[in-house]
Amino acid sequence: MILNEKLKNYNLILASGSPRRQQFFKDLGLEFEIRLKEVDEVYPERLYKYEISDYLAQLKALPHKEELKENDILVTSDTIVWHNEQALGKPKNKEEAIAMLKSQSGKMHEVVSSVCFTTTKLEKTINHTTKVFFKELTNEEIDYYVTNFKPYDKAGAYGIQEWIGQIGIEKIEGSYFNVVGMPVFEVYRTLNSIIES
Repeated sequence: MILNEKLKNYNLILASGSPRRQQFFKDLGLEFEIRLKEVDEVYPERLYKYEISDYLAQLKALPHKEELKENDILVTSDTIVWHNEQALGKPKNKEEAIAMLKSQSGKMHEVVSSVCFTTTKLEKTINHTTKVFFKELTNEEIDYYVTNFKPYDKAGAYGIQEWIGQIGIEKIEGSYFNVVGMPVFEVYRTLNSIIES
C-alpha cells in the first residue's frame, strides 16, 4: 500500500517554513498541515557534524510536543553545510554569502540533513550526509549568483537547484534531494516504519 493510504488515520504535521521541504511532501502525495513556531537555533559548541543537525531538528520539535494528539506525526528538520571542520549556517548578508562560497570553491563539503519524527509515544531522528564537489568558482560567478539569487535562506549560501549548482557543482556523492533540504527516501522509509511499528 502506498504511504498516503497508510497515513489516512494519521495527522501529518510539517513544522517547517521551507518551501522546498513543503514541496517534497506535496510531491510524495502526502496530506499534511504546516505548523510554525519560533525556535532560537542555538546548539552547544561541542557538537560535531550530524550531532548539530540532529540537535536542531529535535529542538524544533520541543515547542509542539505538548499539543500533539494520539494520531499526530510531527516532522521537524534541519540542514547544515559542514566544511573545514565547522558548520556553515545561513549567511547574514552579501559579504558573508560571498565569503562562504569562496571558501567552498574548488573543494568538497558535506551537506548534512537531520529529520526528527515525533508522536505522543516516540521520537526518532535520522540523518543523511551528501558530499558536494564545487569547481573553482570565479569571483564574477560568485558575485553574479549572490546578487541575483540572494541565497540568505540557505545553509552554505547556495541552492544546488539554482544557477550556481548547474554551473558550479562537478559531482555529488549521496542524495541530491538531501542537498536541496531533505533526504526524501529516508523520510518515506521512516514514515512507513513508524506506521507499521
